[in-house]
Amino acid sequence: MKNIPVMSDKLAIMLSLACVAHCFLTPSFAILAYGFFPFALDNEFIHALILLVAFPISLFALIKGYTIHKTIVAVPIALFGLVCLIVAVILGEAILSEAGEKGLTVLGSVFVATAHYKNYQICKNSHCSCHEK
Repeated sequence: MKNIPVMSDKLAIMLSLACVAHCFLTPSFAILAYGFFPFALDNEFIHALILLVAFPISLFALIKGYTIHKTIVAVPIALFGLVCLIVAVILGEAILSEAGEKGLTVLGSVFVATAHYKNYQICKNSHCSCHEK
């Protein structure tokens, strides 16, 4: 499949935005869904699950993009974002406070999404075979 780098960058951006949506929409969803569901998913579990899926996809997209266009500019941006997301999950609300955890998650998500958008643009501008003309 020629467009795997493109799809992985887009998926990484979507997962970053899912982190942001999770941070801001979970409290509203929990209030609205209270009583409808016989179970409750732990907020920290969802956060860790998204990161568990996003981390390898993000690394794959960055490595694949770098092998195509040999430009490293997106890598440090994404790594900073991923470190922010990891720290937010590890330290959590208990140490960072709710606002601190959300702030760090949003910061990390924005950096990861920005890095993957840059990676996508650099790859597209390099006229590689994985982008539609």
